[in-house]
Amino acid sequence: MIEIETPAALAEWVGRKLGTSEWITVDQKTIDLFAEATGDHQWIHIDVERAAREMPGGKTIAHGFLTLSLLPRLSPMIYRVVKRSRSINYGTNKVRFTAPVPAGSRVRLHLTVKSVEPITGGVRVTMANEMEVDGNTRPCLVAETMAQVYD
Repeated sequence: MIEIETPAALAEWVGRKLGTSEWITVDQKTIDLFAEATGDHQWIHIDVERAAREMPGGKTIAHGFLTLSLLPRLSPMIYRVVKRSRSINYGTNKVRFTAPVPAGSRVRLHLTVKSVEPITGGVRVTMANEMEVDGNTRPCLVAETMAQVYD
């Protein structure tokens, strides 16, 4: 866990990897809850029996947007800004779901600071996010995200 004193101090990390999160497991219950929350009930995510018969690897797979939604859970395992009042999601520039996440897989996040721009009361930070599935050489998610972090 890296502790960065202020939002402005994030600028010292531009071009550098902040670190890697711990592993978390994406289980079928999490996938089912995400399907319920979003209304995305495509069988490849929720029908365990059919997936056993028809999916490569015989398992359901997590929704791409579920893997993306794990970023706020994984990022705090890597770093925190000590003296900040709040942080808000500013959006994404690019998101690619580059490999499936089979139910029961472990994933972790690698995070690099791409840029930091001053804004009124804080900074806008752009991060390069790469999520991996345990045992795979190809990442399952590559995303460039932005947040505004305030003093």
